[in-house]
Amino acid sequence: MTSHDDHPPIRLLTPADLGACLDLAEEHGWGREEHKWRLLLASGTGYGIDAPADDPAGGLLATVIRTSYAERWHAVGMMLVAGRRQRRGLGMRLMRRVVEDAAGAPLLLTATDQGRPLYERLGFKAMGGITTLRGTLTEPPVGGENRGDDGGVAVRPARAADLPEILAYDLVAFGADRTELLARLPRFADRFLVARTPEGRLAGFGASWPNVTTTSIGPLVADDASVARALLTPLALGTPTPARFDVGDDQPELARWLHARGLEETGHTELMIHGAHTPPGTPARRFAPFSMAHG
Repeated sequence: MTSHDDHPPIRLLTPADLGACLDLAEEHGWGREEHKWRLLLASGTGYGIDAPADDPAGGLLATVIRTSYAERWHAVGMMLVAGRRQRRGLGMRLMRRVVEDAAGAPLLLTATDQGRPLYERLGFKAMGGITTLRGTLTEPPVGGENRGDDGGVAVRPARAADLPEILAYDLVAFGADRTELLARLPRFADRFLVARTPEGRLAGFGASWPNVTTTSIGPLVADDASVARALLTPLALGTPTPARFDVGDDQPELARWLHARGLEETGHTELMIHGAHTPPGTPARRFAPFSMAHG
């Protein structure tokens, strides 16, 4: 006989659920990423399943967040199930709800080896790996081959007047409107930079933001790898905590450059897609996601 607790209801999360989300994330060793969770809960749609009244641990049994970009594309992240209730279908129920609410629009997510089988059962297809690098970025040696490799651009802090051009540039690169998310960058990020050509054209932008024990670099969107490096150096140098950068397997030269500058591999995930054959926009211009959960 199936009990009611085997099918606890799914509800929408609110900012008031922040503490319970952090508790669940900490249980999984993700750390209490309060800064990121606040943004996710404010800019996305969170789904949760509460522990039943007779569960002594209480809190949330499962979470996932869907971030919609003008209903054209959706990013999925923070898929978590409490250890005491794993393998009971809670994750599958949440993901089916997310797919249903996307109403046929494609979805993107990054999957660990543990989560990948669940997503594959739902029809997600692997698109390539993403390697997480962490460490303290070092200056290139004096006279080294990387010094002066700035792509011919000038890098400076972003200003309010840059935002319309940033949004237009990102729309082509990402393939969907991220206005609601990118407009939050000036307050969310510690550093928010733009790169411009000598003629004044926007050639890229990037940001870095605090995340518990690391400083995350992203988003990073640029014309090419040389512009990405020109932005990456001032974003990652001298950060208060080790820099974190998520680089796609389709950017091996950038990964080698980061290794040479002191960052080391600490993890690997798989980019997966549902409802489309290829990612949106111009992937060659996207050098780092906003975060793994945001796409």
